[in-house]
Amino acid sequence: MKTRIFFFIGILLLGYSSANSQGAVTTAGNIKGGTVSVLSSPELYSLATQWAAEYSRLNPTVSIQVTKVPESGISGMLKTGAGLGFVSQASDAALRGKSAWNMVVGRDVIIPVMNKKNSFLAEINRKGISPAAFAGILENPGSATWGTMLGIGQNVPVHLYMVNDPAVKSGVAEFAKINPGKITAQTVESGAALAAALQNDPNAIGFCRMGTIVNTGNQTFDENIALLPIDKNGNGNLDYAEKIYDNPQAFARGVWIGKYPKALCGNIYAVSPVQPTGDLETAFLSWVITDGQKILNQHGYNDLVYNERQTQLDRLAVAPVSAVTGSYSTYSIVKLILLVILALVVIGSIVDMIVRSGKHRIPTMPEKSASSAHTFDENSMNLPKGLFFDKTHTWAFMEKDGSVKVGIDDFLQHVTGALTRVDMRNPGEKIRKGDRLLTIVRNGKQLHLYAPVSGTIIAQNKTLATSTTALNNAPYGEGWVYTIEPTSWLRDIQFMTMAEKYHTWLKDEFTRLKEFFTEALTVHTPEYAHVVMQDGGELQDNILADLDPRVWEDFQTKFIDKSR
Repeated sequence: MKTRIFFFIGILLLGYSSANSQGAVTTAGNIKGGTVSVLSSPELYSLATQWAAEYSRLNPTVSIQVTKVPESGISGMLKTGAGLGFVSQASDAALRGKSAWNMVVGRDVIIPVMNKKNSFLAEINRKGISPAAFAGILENPGSATWGTMLGIGQNVPVHLYMVNDPAVKSGVAEFAKINPGKITAQTVESGAALAAALQNDPNAIGFCRMGTIVNTGNQTFDENIALLPIDKNGNGNLDYAEKIYDNPQAFARGVWIGKYPKALCGNIYAVSPVQPTGDLETAFLSWVITDGQKILNQHGYNDLVYNERQTQLDRLAVAPVSAVTGSYSTYSIVKLILLVILALVVIGSIVDMIVRSGKHRIPTMPEKSASSAHTFDENSMNLPKGLFFDKTHTWAFMEKDGSVKVGIDDFLQHVTGALTRVDMRNPGEKIRKGDRLLTIVRNGKQLHLYAPVSGTIIAQNKTLATSTTALNNAPYGEGWVYTIEPTSWLRDIQFMTMAEKYHTWLKDEFTRLKEFFTEALTVHTPEYAHVVMQDGGELQDNILADLDPRVWEDFQTKFIDKSR
C-alpha cells in the first residue's frame, strides 16, 4: 500500500515540476522577461531608481522603468486604475481614500542621538527626555541646560545639531509641537558629520534619520553613539513600554508595534489601484521586501523587521497570472489540476490506511488542542494532578531523581493561540524564582514568562527550537520547556497551588482576563470586541492571537507582570 502511495506521489510531483519549469518563475534571477512601470514621489525617487537598477541587474530580462512625479501624479494614476507607485507617508494624499491597495515596504524614522560619554548618561537612560523638554531645547538651544532637562540642578548647556534634511526638521517640529521656523539647531550635512560633532561635543544632542547613523553591515550604531530615550508619556520616568533603545533591533521592533512617537516615524508604501497579480509586479515587490531591504539603509531609511516582512509576503501570495494577457497561464492551470489530484490521492490513501489499521488498534485520546473549542473557561482547562502551578502561568513537577520539569500552563496557550517560536535560556544558567525564564512568540508578538522555582537549568526541550506545536497541544507533556536542578524547592512550592486550589484560583483569573480585555480593546482595538467576547460574555478561544501588538504589550504589563 505504501509503495503504491509513494509511486503516485512521485509521478505527480514529477509532472508538477515539469509544468512549473515551463512557466514564469517569481524568484530573483529567473524571471520571465517584460517591463514594469513604476511611479515615485520625489523624495523616494533615488531609492526607487536604485531598487529598479539592482533588480534589473539581477534579472536582465526585466526592465523597471521609474518616473518621478508629484504627489498629485500618483493620485491621478491611482484614479485611472493602472500602475504601481512608491510613496512616503509624508506625501500621503495618494493614500487617503484614493488607493484600493497599499503595502508597507520600508520605514522612515527620525531619531535623537547622543554620545555614550555624555556626563548624564545614567540619568538620561533612567528618566528619558519628554517631548516638552525637547521643545524647550529646540526653541532655545542657547539657554537650555541638562539641569533643567533632568531636574538635577546641573548648569551644563545642551547644544543641538540636526542633519540638513527638510523631512527631519518637519518631523522634529511636529513631535515637539512647535513651528519649524523656530528651530535654530546647528546643521550638519550627513550622519557622519553628526557623529563627528557629537564626538567633539559629548553633552550635545543630534537629530537625524536612523538609517544615516546605523552600520548596515552589522546593524549597530556608529561607535560611541547611542539613541537618546524619549519619555513618551512625560511622567519623568522610562516605563516598561518605553524601554526600546538598547540596540537597533529592539528599537525597530518598538517602532513597529507603536512604542515610538508617531510624529518621528512614517511608512514607505507601494501603492496600486488593485492588488498586483502579475508575475513581474509580484516578483519585484517580493524582492523589495526581502533582498531589496538592504538598499533602504543606504538612503537613510529603515528596513522592516523580519516578522513584518513575512506578513507582507503573505499578502503577495496570489495565484500566478500571465504578465502579458492578465489571464491565468497554462502552467498555472496544469499546476492547479496536479495539486488537486495529488491532494485527492494522498487523502484517499490516508483514509484507506486509517480504516485498515483501525481494525487492529485501540484508539487513544490525544491531549486537547489549543483550537479544539470556540470558547474557553475554567471548566475546559486541562488540570493534571501532581503539578504545582505558579501565578504567572507556569508549572513545575519534581521527578523521581529530584530534578524539576517546568513549562507553561494550558490557560496561557489558550489565550495566545498557536505559538511560532520560543526563546529559551541555556543549560548551566542559574535562575531565581521570578527571573525571566523564557519568551513565547506568535508572529513577532511576544510575552516574557517567569521562573516558578530557583535552581540551575540542566536541559532545555530542544524540539521546541524547531517546532513549538507541543507547547499548544501538550503543554504538560511533550511541551515541557526545561529540566531544572532546584535549590529551594520546599520554599518555592509554598507560593504555588495544586489541582483543586488551582482550579478555584483560575475562576478569578478568568474574571481578571475579561476585565483586562474589556479595558484593552476599548483603548486599542474596539472593533475586535465582538471577536473576544461571544454572546453571554464567554471568552473566545485564542483571544490574544490576532490582536494588535499593543494589546500584547498591555497583557504583559497589566496581566502577566502584575501576577508576580
